[in-house]
Amino acid sequence: MDATNHTSTAGPVSPRTAHFDQPLQLANGTLLPAYDLVYETYGSLNAEKTNAVLVCHALNASHHVAGFYADDPQNVGWWDNMIGPGKPLDTRRFFVVGVNNLGGCFGSTGPQSINPATGEIWGASFPVVTVEDWVSSQARLADHLGIRSFAAVMGGSLGAMQALSWTIQYPGRIAHAVVIACAPNLSAQNIAFNEVARQAIISDPDFYDGDYNRHDTRPTRGLRVARMIGHITYLSDDEMASKFGRQLRRDKLNYNFGVEFEIESYLRHQANKFSDYFDANTYLRITRALDYFDPAAPCGGNLSLALEPASAGFLVVSFTTDWRFSPERSHEIVKALLDNRRNVTYAEIDAPHGHDAFLLEDPRYHRLVAAYFDRIAQEIGV
Repeated sequence: MDATNHTSTAGPVSPRTAHFDQPLQLANGTLLPAYDLVYETYGSLNAEKTNAVLVCHALNASHHVAGFYADDPQNVGWWDNMIGPGKPLDTRRFFVVGVNNLGGCFGSTGPQSINPATGEIWGASFPVVTVEDWVSSQARLADHLGIRSFAAVMGGSLGAMQALSWTIQYPGRIAHAVVIACAPNLSAQNIAFNEVARQAIISDPDFYDGDYNRHDTRPTRGLRVARMIGHITYLSDDEMASKFGRQLRRDKLNYNFGVEFEIESYLRHQANKFSDYFDANTYLRITRALDYFDPAAPCGGNLSLALEPASAGFLVVSFTTDWRFSPERSHEIVKALLDNRRNVTYAEIDAPHGHDAFLLEDPRYHRLVAAYFDRIAQEIGV
């Protein structure tokens, strides 16, 4: 698709950088010195500054949420089908903010950035960050933009975990949380998948304990395997069967270990693309942030108690074939919110696509999100 011919896109956009001199206290006890956050905005902030919506990204996404770049029209934002004029999150009414999280590899301070204390690339010495650290830095970005309170914080998967954390960390600064394809913590199986992916990277001979920049190399082989493992978990078995089945790449078997099946070709293609642009140290840290997220842990495992500070309205959405963050995990969130008598709208979308369904243009899903944002728009008069 040529975004320049797509009239409903958020249009040509440009990333911006916000610099912060005040150190950030991280969950692991260390202080992160001066740092940058790269972000993009779509739409206009109203005079009352009440129409801002923060969109939080998942594992391999970035601040580039919607629209396209004038010098690269094919580079369309990862949630462009959701955000823009006339779309469920309508940029004619809302001011949307997308940010690349700390530890990322798309411009915000992370392992590929320069450590001001040493003058060298952070590499392996960049600290492990958490969902809560990201939310704290996002709150500072909101201050930088003059936004006291978000009309909504929205995300899918790991982005939804950030939206959930916002309601606990900054309950007075968020009116609504849109929590899509989420879980209140990772299951043992999910942690296991993340660990196998990390070990693929760590065991790559070019990893050099995370200091591969000093050796002028990259652990691309490990990163490719990590991506293939992750990608398998994002799709349902039905979706894989529908797209690929047991279709052969060629018309006969070759009896070797090259690419025989279309699914193998697809996974290798996705892995090669990913390893070209993503940083291995970032991958390690983001998957660890996923593992560590567990807001109920400080409350003895009681999610209802953990969500007691939340005062936002909630839209919680799950997908029937999402086996990574199953609907049952969303039910846990809904129950905990109802235990606290919070205002919750819940929908379980019957979709065949697995975890990736939150990124796709399912009409029922999009109508639901549009209706919820219509309600928010009426509340704030935009």
